[in-house]
Amino acid sequence: EVQLAESGGGSVETGGSLRLSCVASGPGLIFDDYGPGWFRQAPGKEREGIACINPKDGSTYYRDSVRGRFTISRDNAKNTVFLQMDSLKPEETAVYYCAGECLLGTVVRGTENLFGTWGQGTQVTVST
Repeated sequence: EVQLAESGGGSVETGGSLRLSCVASGPGLIFDDYGPGWFRQAPGKEREGIACINPKDGSTYYRDSVRGRFTISRDNAKNTVFLQMDSLKPEETAVYYCAGECLLGTVVRGTENLFGTWGQGTQVTVST
């Protein structure tokens, strides 16, 4: 079973930057074929997909609210997907997760299993 582990969260001021990492591991994992995506869940809100990357051709896809400020990338040699976040806003305070399947939309509560493995999440706090 694939396991995912996020890191890189923290506290920044408005306009600051953070770089998140999601490392995949597990027996039989072929990371070149694996396309984990980034999600976030703010307090009291549903989880939402924010960035995806196609493992085959590297195409990237973003939620409108983060396009132009966030960049998803991957390093296959390190089994890692990154999320560079620039110009952060206070309303982006949330727990950020990576999951085995990617979707640029809202994750309906109770359907999280459709996205395969989830990491434990990493907290991002943006202060004014």
